[in-house]
Amino acid sequence: MFSYAHQAFLTETFLVRGLRAVGLERADVLILGYFSRRPPRSVVDGALRLKEKGLLRFIGLSGHDRALFPELRREGLFDVFHIRYSAVNSGAEVDAFPALTGDDRPGVVAFTATAWGRLLNRKKMPAGESPLTAADCYRFGFSHPAVDVCMMGVRSVDQVRENLRALDLGPLGADEMSRVRRIGDHINGKPRARP
Repeated sequence: MFSYAHQAFLTETFLVRGLRAVGLERADVLILGYFSRRPPRSVVDGALRLKEKGLLRFIGLSGHDRALFPELRREGLFDVFHIRYSAVNSGAEVDAFPALTGDDRPGVVAFTATAWGRLLNRKKMPAGESPLTAADCYRFGFSHPAVDVCMMGVRSVDQVRENLRALDLGPLGADEMSRVRRIGDHINGKPRARP
């Protein structure tokens, strides 16, 4: 479940209401989102209380400040990080992913894999390149060893079927990765730092 409440009381209220609505006793993961900076301690403490009450198993955080994730990982309060990551927005490879490794590492969920559709748009491509497919974008996401889940957005059953092809195809090969990075750098307007 996701909560954008940003207040402990409202987070609990919405969580309990949501669980009742779908007939569940607990959620596996509660993602606190969207935080552009460190969440207030009251929100984190509220989520920890929900975990202690047995209303959820894991606590996650969503945000765009990649430098915050390694800092929060050291504190050990979060089980999951929800991080923007695509061929256009690949800075997490330098700013976050290196610190999110090891046996006791948090889970990492990548989102905006298609860069809000820009990687699928023919008009955004470098000369001579065809656009990526959504499956290419999701494969890019889960090709990184730090990424456990790559979120997808769909509008139809056909899009679900196309996107699930990514699982059959597996991680990108070297030539495919080079092409995806070249397109991502072009859309970004400059080459990105690589680890």
